[in-house]
Amino acid sequence: MNNKKNKHNRRWFLVKSSLAMSLPFIRPAFIDLGDLSEEKNYTTGVSDLKRIKSLLSDKNEPHRWLLTGDSITHGAKHTHGYRSYPEIFQERLRWELGRPRDIAINTGMSGHTTTHILNDFEWRVSQFKPVMVSIMIGTNDCSKPDMSETLYRSNLTAIVERIRDLGAVPVLHTPNPIIIVKAPERKTLPDYIPIIRDIAKGHDTLLVDNYDHWEEAAKQRSEATVFREWLNDPLHPNQTGHQEIAMLMFKTLDVFDPKDSTCGGGYYEGEH
Repeated sequence: MNNKKNKHNRRWFLVKSSLAMSLPFIRPAFIDLGDLSEEKNYTTGVSDLKRIKSLLSDKNEPHRWLLTGDSITHGAKHTHGYRSYPEIFQERLRWELGRPRDIAINTGMSGHTTTHILNDFEWRVSQFKPVMVSIMIGTNDCSKPDMSETLYRSNLTAIVERIRDLGAVPVLHTPNPIIIVKAPERKTLPDYIPIIRDIAKGHDTLLVDNYDHWEEAAKQRSEATVFREWLNDPLHPNQTGHQEIAMLMFKTLDVFDPKDSTCGGGYYEGEH
């Protein structure tokens, strides 16, 4: 009897393995948490959004789009070989939106803070003459003994102002939530999130509120589930977490289309 059962289990394992190998990769669907224009800080940056739309509709002139930040923007290590959100942004821009001559530049650096970006602004931002600068920063700032909420506010404000001085559109991100019990050195990160929102509101800047999106998803599905599916460690999003960041960015920039692959649509196109 046991031999028959074991043979059945082995056959079923082989069937499942064969099916898995033959089916296309299917990404988890983006969790739609409502119309971003209705609530909270998403009504900021109206004029910047019009500028983004104008830049994207300009078929005669190619543009440079820049993303900077820390290890999350860097895309270091934690995506399991899949794309980080800047890479997904690049595909959306250069392929799906039909702008192949545009350039998407990623100058995120692991371990960096607002102070690093300010001190290296010419190299990391100015020299490229971008039309848009997307910035997600704060997950390291909150862990530094020489950083304070006041200094962070001052630094991030200066970054936004320097981006404006270049004639570029700043796009602020809140970082994703982290597992604080496993990263106690970053226990003050939640205190930094309102600062980002305040700066976005005060400077009428577009805000991709990842922190809010992840918290809303946690309410719907449980925090443990979201952290397990979207994080690779207590801090860093895995490939699914990066997909969520990219898709929320697309919604904020009003270039989200669920039929397209970078927005959750399928990549599989036919038999092989």
